[in-house]
Amino acid sequence: ASMRASFITLLAIPLSLVTAILTLRAFGACINTMTLGGMAIAIGALVDDAIIDVENIVRRLRENMGLPETRRKSPIEVIYRASVEVRASIVFATLIILVVFVPLFFLSGVEGRLLQPLGLAFVVSLAASLVVALTLTPALSFYLLPSSRTVVSGKEARLVHALKAWYAKLLDWALSHAWWVIAPTIVLLIVSGIGVGSSGRSFLPEFSEGALVVGLVSVPGISLEESDRLAHVVETTLMQHPEIAAIGRRTGRGEADAHGMNTEGSEIDLTLDMDAPTRLGQPRRSRAALLESLRADVAVIPGVRATFGQPIGHRIDHMLSGTRANIAVKIFGEDLIKLRELAKQVVAVMQTIPGVVDLSAEQQNAIPIHRVEFDRAAIAQHGLQVEDVAKALQTAFRGDAVSQVLEGRNAFDLVVRVGDAENPDAWTNASAEMVERVLVDTPSGAKIPLKVLARISREVGPNMISRENAQRKIVVMCNVADRALGDVVADIQRAVAEGVDLPHGYYVEYGGQFESAEETRHRLSVLGVVVVLGIGFLLHIVFRSIRDALLIMVNLPLALIGGVAGVYLSGGILSVASVIGFISVFGIAARNGIMLVAHIRHLQRFEGVVDFREAVCRGAKERLAPILMTALAAGLALIPLAIGGEQPGREILTPMAIVILCGLLSSTFLNMVVVPALFMTFGKPTMTEQAVNVEPELARIAHALPAAPL
Repeated sequence: ASMRASFITLLAIPLSLVTAILTLRAFGACINTMTLGGMAIAIGALVDDAIIDVENIVRRLRENMGLPETRRKSPIEVIYRASVEVRASIVFATLIILVVFVPLFFLSGVEGRLLQPLGLAFVVSLAASLVVALTLTPALSFYLLPSSRTVVSGKEARLVHALKAWYAKLLDWALSHAWWVIAPTIVLLIVSGIGVGSSGRSFLPEFSEGALVVGLVSVPGISLEESDRLAHVVETTLMQHPEIAAIGRRTGRGEADAHGMNTEGSEIDLTLDMDAPTRLGQPRRSRAALLESLRADVAVIPGVRATFGQPIGHRIDHMLSGTRANIAVKIFGEDLIKLRELAKQVVAVMQTIPGVVDLSAEQQNAIPIHRVEFDRAAIAQHGLQVEDVAKALQTAFRGDAVSQVLEGRNAFDLVVRVGDAENPDAWTNASAEMVERVLVDTPSGAKIPLKVLARISREVGPNMISRENAQRKIVVMCNVADRALGDVVADIQRAVAEGVDLPHGYYVEYGGQFESAEETRHRLSVLGVVVVLGIGFLLHIVFRSIRDALLIMVNLPLALIGGVAGVYLSGGILSVASVIGFISVFGIAARNGIMLVAHIRHLQRFEGVVDFREAVCRGAKERLAPILMTALAAGLALIPLAIGGEQPGREILTPMAIVILCGLLSSTFLNMVVVPALFMTFGKPTMTEQAVNVEPELARIAHALPAAPL
């Protein structure tokens, strides 16, 4: 209704965001998807402080214009009183939202790295908006609003007047039939609590990276040539799908590499183009349908087992569980043969669980090996140490880096290794006789064969031994499709407990994303209790009434109703992103409750509204416009994040935005209907207090400022 009021309100957005960007830069942070998401989530709160202040100033100026000219106060006095009237509420409401976001900064690991930039951007933006609302907004209001059309006319906008008229009827019915409003809300709250308990659990939403990583494993000990041939068959099969735009492969990797991989292992990188034209007559497939088809095609290729994942997801899984899969079932014990038997039993019971895909056990098989036992007496007799003999053996078969070769900007190790110029691969598949012939230099300069210093035998042994915390283990791993990760883990734990008999000294541990999810939820739950107590303490300071503080805190569970609906709209999976959405909604709901109750108490204490029902009705109606404007501003800012969740970079922000949007809708409606009904039913009137004398302060401010336009 007023371009000047809109300008003052909207000015808070760029000023707060610029301040946030400069602050983030000072802390060494950069602008990325998460920081931009934090600013987008904060936009509704950014304008809220300014909306509350400007709306109250406009309303008080309009009321002042409606008075006889002899009773009118100066614009500066009206603006000062209007700003002071809401200042405490604005400050404490903002502090409460900041307190609500504190748990984000106690997250560790992957979730902390992802979400803390979002929380930092939100907190800095909100703090900047508070400073703007307390300083620039009243000053601009003094210069721009007294002569604005909406103030001079003394009338509300038609839309606002119509909304208040409709709301007055709804509010009057709600106050007259309070339990007809409260009882259904309690039922909805109970249903929401059940919905949270029955929703699926996940750590982070699945990323849409536009790429896949296929891990292939064949028989341990297989030659590099045969492994390459099998991987090439898989490549050819995968490229038959039109969505595969590009492909790359690595077969085997150096043992000394940070991600060493034996010759039986391969990694295939796939670049996807989900918009590529499919075969004639076939509709475009979803990513889930493509994955199902890829798994089915690779499953019929003999001699290989495949695990499908995404580059970033693969690395997150590896960091969390040590395997490139969503779930890792780790079996600990001493005997390797028994561990392999137990792994087969675990695989058998996991095969029956819906949602389990890419199921495989760690490749621990018996392969031919050469066993070298050093003869310490013979080694000492020739003036050698065990280290000298071991180094000679290593040089013979693995090589020893003695220098580097530079080619342009690239440096390559120059490795010296025993070999045959005519048959360079002879030592790769060495026989026991070749091992015996390895020459060891003695201090006297003589060279003696290894068989003089050690006993060499050909045996059968494990291709690898995995350990964790110095204990032997074998891992059964799998991914999850078409089900919530937490539900699948619960089924696996139950099936393993019932179907696998673990001998004494053997035990099972579960690792993966769900482990971090449980730890994060536990930490947020504990911190959530602390935050709720902190909110209650701040509310008690503001209102000096436990009853009023509790009535405001009713808004927190009420916000849960819409938030749960948002979880189911975004797929029915409760992830860390959804939890952050609930945290945001709780902060907004607490702010709305504070502003409503504070205004009702102000009407009773300072404006002489004696009738309690009248104070509740008037306070709710006068708070209608700013609450709706705040909800609308926040909703418009979140809509771009809520749509297009399958696009890369929005996987975390979209479920968060949907939860906030739905929670915002429910908490706004319930705050304007249920909270007044609760306040009317359980609240108590307060005594009228003497208004604070602000004349000396007003005189000082008026003397410092030029006259405002009238």
